[in-house]
Amino acid sequence: MIKKPLNSVLVKPSGPDCNLDCTYCFYLEKAGLYHQQKVHRMDEETLEILIRQVLEQSGPEVSFGWQGGEPTLMGLDFFKKVIELQQKYGNGKVVGNGLQTNGLLLNEEWADFLKEYNWLVGISLDGPQYIHDHYRLTPSGKPSWEIVSRNAKMLLDKGVATNVLSCLTDHSADHIEEIYKYHKELGFDFMQFIPIVETDKENPRQAASFSLSPEKYGEVLCKLWDLWISDFKEGIPTTSVRHFDSVFHTYVGIPAPECTLQKECGVYTVIEHNGDIYSCDFFVDPKWKLGNIKEKKIINMLNSKKQHQFGCIKANLPRKCKICPYLKHCFGGCTKDRVKDPKFNGMPRFCESYKMFFAHAHTQLQEMGKNWIAQQIKMQEQAEAQQSGGTYNAFKDFVK
Repeated sequence: MIKKPLNSVLVKPSGPDCNLDCTYCFYLEKAGLYHQQKVHRMDEETLEILIRQVLEQSGPEVSFGWQGGEPTLMGLDFFKKVIELQQKYGNGKVVGNGLQTNGLLLNEEWADFLKEYNWLVGISLDGPQYIHDHYRLTPSGKPSWEIVSRNAKMLLDKGVATNVLSCLTDHSADHIEEIYKYHKELGFDFMQFIPIVETDKENPRQAASFSLSPEKYGEVLCKLWDLWISDFKEGIPTTSVRHFDSVFHTYVGIPAPECTLQKECGVYTVIEHNGDIYSCDFFVDPKWKLGNIKEKKIINMLNSKKQHQFGCIKANLPRKCKICPYLKHCFGGCTKDRVKDPKFNGMPRFCESYKMFFAHAHTQLQEMGKNWIAQQIKMQEQAEAQQSGGTYNAFKDFVK
């Protein structure tokens, strides 16, 4: 087994705590794992152990993803301490930071900090007001769109590297064109769309009513593709859609950067507020707890037998997947989508969605891939020719 490098970690500094109570949220219930405290916050000792370990055990480049719950509940001073500790233990490494936030607590001081230290911010915004406020409400039932959209615009206006994450549900999937155009008008040129599937809490034998159906997801992918293609200028995309970017990698022989499209998963770990480590943030469960950073090394837990077992679950696919011509482009999708709806009994929920999409976009993806490969070969040949010419000219100068 090849040892996996420690390239990134996903950190939950405030655990499952959040100032929203989104209907479809899967992480709020994780508070049950830490019921001894009502408020969950990473202390400075745990933070320092975390950063020191990551920077000691990683390669020349590493990234930290700060997520929740809602990570901004930690306050800005916590993240200033993050920078201080990264500078203390960085030892010349290239360190990246990403913040995934619902945007409610952001202000200009936050924006200035994020801009100064080149943080990448993902802001959760499901689209126009009537779509966003359908499921993304405060614990008291109040809407959140007005504040979130205003703060998203503030980040963009201040030049903070910001992308938008939208959850696709039974409701929002019917309005994908409006969502895409709304995000573009707001100023986003990088978008991520996450299909939502959760088990019904009242009837655990079925998916929750807000879950995205395979048929709707297939339709969304096809419509999004057409919108994305229509925005190309001189053959170059003007908008980045994460799923399409990842799929494109598989058409030029490069592994997809998105773990959902890789053959195996388990390439990163999740670190909870108290230092507990889990295989994946969708599997923060005692079964997939790998240990605690105060007792074990992160790199060892990443390469543990349990993490390897977790990663291999993804490759356990039915025969129809193994003989499917599109297998290398999806590898069955995300493991969590197979277990949230008991009706699918561990099988890829979005299999038909992907088939719909590839039937729609496969030919174009192939052509785009061929063009890209040809362009890379041409660039390589030009670089080699310039190098050869430079060497020859230098030789002529030398013998004069």
